Amino acid sequence: MTSASRRALLGLVALTASALTAIAVPTAATAATAQPLGYAALGDSMASGPLIPDFTGPLACGRSTRNYPHVLAATLGAALSDATCSGAQTKHLAQPQSLSLLGVPAGSAPPQFDVLRPDTGLVTITMGGNDVGLVGIAQDCVRWDPAATPCNGEFQERLTQRLAELGPRLDAALTTIAERSPAARVVVVGYGLYIRPGGCWPVQPVLAPDADFLQDGVDRMNAVLADRAAAHGAEYVDLVGPSAGHDTCAPNAERWIEGYLPVTLAAPLHPNRRGEENYARVVAEHLAGATAARR
Repeated sequence: MTSASRRALLGLVALTASALTAIAVPTAATAATAQPLGYAALGDSMASGPLIPDFTGPLACGRSTRNYPHVLAATLGAALSDATCSGAQTKHLAQPQSLSLLGVPAGSAPPQFDVLRPDTGLVTITMGGNDVGLVGIAQDCVRWDPAATPCNGEFQERLTQRLAELGPRLDAALTTIAERSPAARVVVVGYGLYIRPGGCWPVQPVLAPDADFLQDGVDRMNAVLADRAAAHGAEYVDLVGPSAGHDTCAPNAERWIEGYLPVTLAAPLHPNRRGEENYARVVAEHLAGATAARR
């Protein structure tokens, strides 16, 4: 082979190696960007889906594979870290939660913040109901006698005080989320419509004034959630509007939330499987709509 031929061959080898390197780099970059979205779900029983089959995680957390975080993760193709747990309060974001099952101690759930990572891309949080104690108040407001005294006078002051305390707790929670997962899209998911104006006694055993008082408590709590989300640059998803007509007074087949006596496998006064699926749909639509609006 002449010296000229050798130079030509070496040049061809070098050119080919350069071309392969150029191809390999984008391929590696493409593989990196193909990693699924890291999604961390924080929240209480509204998000965990207690008594809805199938169950996952600590049994006492009542965490269902059909809850809205799991359905949303499947919709988005996201990698879910689900820390939601029944009975959780905002304090259990940063500290362990003691668990019990049928009154028997059942260990503890780790702090929910533990699932947050620097590369987490999405965080949803539904929290506040247990801080305010609305389910407990609703249970104390059961009235089977239509002539009974309404309960709302007993709880107005307590509700107002607990709602005032909720704001600073949410501030602390949202600050920590931003610190631990600075690149994450943070979505505060509100609570739905539990009972329509005037209620539906005796289908749900609360008097009309108490039905309005209870839902007003939910609405006021949602207002705190929305306000603190906006203050921290997070997004808020309303569930009251979308769940109209699907409250505890709705026909069984149309309910998203079970009443005092559930008719499907779900906890009393909590979303059923249909509700969790629709909550996931509403959140997914919000995410898609907000993303499109940014373009």
